[in-house]
Parts: sequence; structure tokens; C-alpha cells
Amino acid sequence: MAKLDLNRLMLISAILRLILVFYGEWQDAHMEVPYTDVDYLVFSDASAMVASGRSPFERSTYRYSPLLAFLLLPNSGIHRSWGKFLFSSADLLVGLFIDKILKLRGVPENLRVWAVISWLFNPFTFTIGTRGNCEPIVCAVILWIIISLLNGKVLQAAFLYGFIVHFRIYPIIYALPFVLVLCKQQLNSNGKPVLTQWSLKPKPIQVPTKKMGPISHLMRLFTKQTLLFGVISGFTFVFLTSIFFYLYGWEFLNEALLYHLTRTDPRHNFSIYFYHIYLNHQKGFSIGEKVVSFLPQLMVQLALILRFAWDLPFCLFVQTVAFVAFNKVMTAQYFVWFFCLLPLILPWTTLKLRWQGLICIFAWMGSQLHWLMWAYLLEFRGKNVFLPLWMASLLFLASNTIVLVMIIRHHKYSAVFASLAEADVSKSRKVQ
Repeated sequence: MAKLDLNRLMLISAILRLILVFYGEWQDAHMEVPYTDVDYLVFSDASAMVASGRSPFERSTYRYSPLLAFLLLPNSGIHRSWGKFLFSSADLLVGLFIDKILKLRGVPENLRVWAVISWLFNPFTFTIGTRGNCEPIVCAVILWIIISLLNGKVLQAAFLYGFIVHFRIYPIIYALPFVLVLCKQQLNSNGKPVLTQWSLKPKPIQVPTKKMGPISHLMRLFTKQTLLFGVISGFTFVFLTSIFFYLYGWEFLNEALLYHLTRTDPRHNFSIYFYHIYLNHQKGFSIGEKVVSFLPQLMVQLALILRFAWDLPFCLFVQTVAFVAFNKVMTAQYFVWFFCLLPLILPWTTLKLRWQGLICIFAWMGSQLHWLMWAYLLEFRGKNVFLPLWMASLLFLASNTIVLVMIIRHHKYSAVFASLAEADVSKSRKVQ
């Protein structure tokens, strides 16, 4: 088999994205279903308001950090597709970061390239930036944080984490895994990770034989590295939030941050909760209803974190899949959150493409296409298919759960700083 060249693949993927941006302009003008994401129109309008000295939150449904509107200012002065080129560039950067992380973890070059291909040429990912969605920026920063941790650069990781939680609040779910990893991490005099400090065996948090109170357990998480990470990331988040609160007041705080904590979207989406929200949106929701819908998500998150935290990339992946699957609102752009992490675990999976891998792909894609069929009939044909659409959401949740369980069962666990070769040696010893 000919050796795959990463630089050539990056060039091809860049050309592909360039073509899609221009194609999107044509489809928007000539077809019933537009190519450009409706969110991009919101971003662009908010940016135009900032350019004219107004608040981005004067644009209804703009519920993002003002940083995004500032990043898209060239949409008004240079070209309306500036943001698409920016997001697509971040998309390509994700590919480079995937290669960097896998290289740091000792993955052979050919395997690294195939992992990068799974991102660069995934239809979900190469269209997301070209349609004008900002998620590739979030993905790039999350991977940059992982690179910083692998290199022992805690300050850099903390700053980036505070920044990205401000920019897009969902990465707050990664706080506990980062803390658990850092409380176990030891650094040498050069600030680099001491790899021998990491166990190759995956394990949940261990309860010491000596009886300890809850305060003693809690104190074990407070190390120099975890405190540094918490203070710097917290300061960065508060600093950015304070600046925009000063500029835009409570409107910013409510729309960009608080809204996402209590969001109830009555429009149809992949979530199993959408139908209940649609039927009861006018009368509102009690605190009890909001808690009940949040509890399954919280319990699954805690279970996954406590079981897989030491294998950090895998922990972040399964966390994100579960978070998206059980969220009150789920749209296709959310899938990119875990697609950027998928290549980081592929070298450690024993799941073969034929047949188990194909079953997972077809189960996930098939249930999604089934949902999209009913969504099309509702959105574009005006059919009353809310009940079948909700049942399709249940089927999609089931497929997400089955695929996640399959991935967990076929994963070769490895501490975050352990190389692929070390993981294989550990596995072979275990078999012997």
C-alpha cells in the first residue's frame, strides 16, 4: 500500500472546502433547501450590528459570546463568506491537531493519517464549516487544550479552557476529567509529564483502605496543578464575561450564558424531549420537570467520568456522545463535538470495520436518516407527523446508546500519556 501523505491530504481537503463554500452560494440562490446554516445568517447579522456600533444581541436568537460577532466583522467589510473561510480553516487545523496528539501518544504515522482522514473527509465535518457553523473553532481549541496537557503546559491549557467555556459553554462538562487527570499528573523540572507516573490499567477512582471522610477525599483533588488550572481558567472566564457584561449588560448574560442553562426549544430536533417541550411550551415548565430532564444526563456523565477519567481522550469522547444524546436540545451541529474526538480513540479500538463497525455506522446513520425523513415532511411539506417524528427520536437515542456501548466494549484502555505500543504490551501481558 502506498504511503499516505498528510500534506497532500490537507491540500485536497482545503480545495474540497473551498469548492463547497462557492457551491453553497449557488445552492442558496437556486434551490429550495439552502446550503448555508441559518445560524450563519444570525452570526452575520449580529456582526453587522457590532460594526455599526450596536449590540449583537439586538439580533433575535443570537445567543453566543460577542467574540463570535467580532470575529466575523470582515463579513461586512470584505465578503459575506469570510466566516465560512474562517470556520473551514479551523476545521483544517483540527486535522493537524489530531495528528499532533496521536504523534505525542506514539501512534505510527500511517495510523495517524487514517485517523486524520476520518475527520477531514467525514461528510458531517467537511460541510459544517462551509455551511457557516462555528463549531470547528470550539473543536480546535479543545484539541489544543489536550496538546497543552500532553506537553505539561498547564497554564496554557487553563487559559484556553477558560476562553472556550466563555465562547461556547458546553465544554464545562470537561472540568472534572481535567481536574482528575491533573491531580494525578506529575511534572519534571522541565514542566514535562513524567510518563512513568501513569498506570496503564484503566481504573475508576479508588477508595483507600484507610477510612477517610468526605473532606479528606475532596482535599486529594487540591494539588498545585489543579489549583493553578482552576484559578487561571476561572479568571479567564470571569475576565471575558466581565468585559462583555460591561459592554452589553444583563442582555449579554441572559442570552449568551443563562439561556443555555434553562433552554427549552419548541422546534423539532433530534432530542427525545422535543415533543414534550412542544406540547407544553406555552404554559411553561416547573422546576421539577427541568430537574427530571437533567438528572439522566448528569448521572450518565458522572458514571463515565468516574470510570474512564484516566484515559482522558476516551473519557472526553464518551462524555460528549452521552451529553449530546441525552440533551434537551440536539441538532446535527452537535455531532461535530464528538467527531473531533473520535480520531483520538480509533488507534485504540478493536472494533473492526467489517462487520461490527459497519453495523454501528449503518445503525447510527440509518436511524438519523429515518428521523430526517419525518422532519422533512413536517418542515417542508407541512404534514402533522409530530408523533412519528418523536418515535424516530427514541430510535435515534437507542442507536446512539448501542453504538456507545459497542465502542466502550471494544476499546483498549490506556492512560493519557501512554503510547499505543505500551498499551499493546499491557494488553498482551494481560492476555498471557
